[in-house]
Amino acid sequence: MASMAKRTFNAPDERRTPPGATMDIVRFGDKMVARVTYQPGWRWTTHAKPVIGGELCQMNHYGYCISGHMVAQMADGTRMEFGPGEVAMIPAGHDGWVEGDEPCVFVDFGM
Repeated sequence: MASMAKRTFNAPDERRTPPGATMDIVRFGDKMVARVTYQPGWRWTTHAKPVIGGELCQMNHYGYCISGHMVAQMADGTRMEFGPGEVAMIPAGHDGWVEGDEPCVFVDFGM
């Protein structure tokens, strides 16, 4: 039987600081949840692509937007904007960027 567990983003298991973002990560065995703060002007193809490689983000994201606004665009041009209080599912093969002058804070359960 599995036991209950809890973590806090106030004391994450790991903090990553890729260009233009901060990722606070908590772990539950082989599962991770990240609170990511993307700064205004952040864009995957500008900030992450040079580090990760590939043409588009190849991760699936399942998350909740706490604040700010983000746009995701698939290779076929399909776009979705999401903001505070919205839950998003973004499949692999997308670009993403912060829309507006406010950081976007996103909790990602798909890591």
